[in-house]
Amino acid sequence: MIQRIQSLYLLAVAALMIAATFTPLAYFVGGVEEYKLFAFSLKSAEVTHSTIYMGIIVALSAIVPTVTIFLFKNRMLQIRLCAVELVLLVGAQIFMAIYYYLSNRMFAQFEFHTQGFHIAIIFPLVALILDYLALRAIFKDEMLVKSLDRIR
Repeated sequence: MIQRIQSLYLLAVAALMIAATFTPLAYFVGGVEEYKLFAFSLKSAEVTHSTIYMGIIVALSAIVPTVTIFLFKNRMLQIRLCAVELVLLVGAQIFMAIYYYLSNRMFAQFEFHTQGFHIAIIFPLVALILDYLALRAIFKDEMLVKSLDRIR
């Protein structure tokens, strides 16, 4: 049900995490070669290093809110899935930090190196806030339904 505010929050979470899956998260320049950190790989023009574990967590954190939107009749399951999504988003942010640190260490041996972030690196943080707001809205709906059941 798209007219509920929590559905819009969850839709925004899914959109942010889909964008984080396919856009570059950070860049590294070592010597003359430029590498970009994506969710599933660290790529340059001819070399690719796998970051499959981060990619799996980011992809799961894009799938879970999409599924949660369509479970609007079972609010308790929605609350549980939102809690799982919170854990996945924290895990995605931790994996991004770990892979950024490891990639930075890989390029530290070059005489000239630089690194930086792209905007997609903060998408899990924004999605974390939106997921928390969705969790609160679903919980409010559940409390409203329970209070109406008591009146009858």
